[in-house]
Amino acid sequence: MLISQRSMPNQKPLNIQPKRILVITLRYLGDTLLVTPLISSLKQAYPDADIDVLLPASNAGMLEGNPDIRHLLTVDGKPGSMAFGKLLLSLFRRYDLAISTQAGDRPTLYAAIAGKTSIGFVPDDATKAWWKKTLLNRWLVFSADYGHAVLENLRFCKLLGIAPCYRLTPPQNSAPIPSITDPYAVLHIMPQWRYKQWHTQGWCELIAFLDRQGFKVVLTGSGNPAELAALRELQQQLPADVINLAGQLSLAQLSALIDKAAIFVGPDTGITHLAAATGTLTFALFGPTDPEKWAPWPYGYSENKTPFASRGSGRINNVYLLQGQTEQNCLPCQLEGCDRNRNSQSACLDQLSSARVIDVIAQTLQAPLNTE
Repeated sequence: MLISQRSMPNQKPLNIQPKRILVITLRYLGDTLLVTPLISSLKQAYPDADIDVLLPASNAGMLEGNPDIRHLLTVDGKPGSMAFGKLLLSLFRRYDLAISTQAGDRPTLYAAIAGKTSIGFVPDDATKAWWKKTLLNRWLVFSADYGHAVLENLRFCKLLGIAPCYRLTPPQNSAPIPSITDPYAVLHIMPQWRYKQWHTQGWCELIAFLDRQGFKVVLTGSGNPAELAALRELQQQLPADVINLAGQLSLAQLSALIDKAAIFVGPDTGITHLAAATGTLTFALFGPTDPEKWAPWPYGYSENKTPFASRGSGRINNVYLLQGQTEQNCLPCQLEGCDRNRNSQSACLDQLSSARVIDVIAQTLQAPLNTE
């Protein structure tokens, strides 16, 4: 899908040279990483500008060490009325340009208050969008048929009359990571929500295969107590030399660990996006989510179209996307599991066999990695 031209009628590119820029991204961890091409585009176009990012405190690690960013302004969840008002007051006209990368109420208000010039997404619903269009100097419609998240964010480049940069920037710091001398595979088993999980049997059989191939297997994960408990339980079924680093690494350390790995395997989660951004050979296990909109962005991919189609599996550069399957052929449904809630199962992932995943990985490891 090409970058959409959905915007206000006869909208001409802004002719500005901002010295201070605020980018607002208030959603999930993966969304934070997927906004880095826009940030790099801004820095490329305005090299002398100071770029700040307003984001949830829980996501700040994803932008650690980003050379294009001056400051991270963090918020804890959804602040109450007084805290929200105080933050708006502190932002008032501090920036020459403010960009809201989401169409929600709060991101729009932050942009409108913070920027002498403000731009942002508005929903494709006149009853919800009219006041946002009034507040913003320029706007882009975020419609139901939106394209890949990276390309949607880069639509702001056309609005600003600047060249897009398609590179994702992983977090980085100088903190040490565990020294693993053998070739190793990183597996990030637990997504945030149940409906994106692959089955335990599949992970066990995949780990057994990787162990037979001579790979040291490294498990990663967050510090969430439920996730840690689930991984400890799983580890009882695995070879004794499997390394479990869940909850022990910062995102920058995790990025460095994945960067040195032979392969990475993970579900539809922010860490799989991170793995793809490092350039490591990445196998992404997708279920209900539409790859056309949310597939990991392949390293070195710089085309103005989505890398993966909505249906089917395949490889682009360092990313091999493996889509689940059902007899009903209902993918991608874009629903939160078969029971329509985040903690429900997804038949497409439950029916994705370990044999299929192992076969794809085995065949791919025999082929040279092409990142041209």
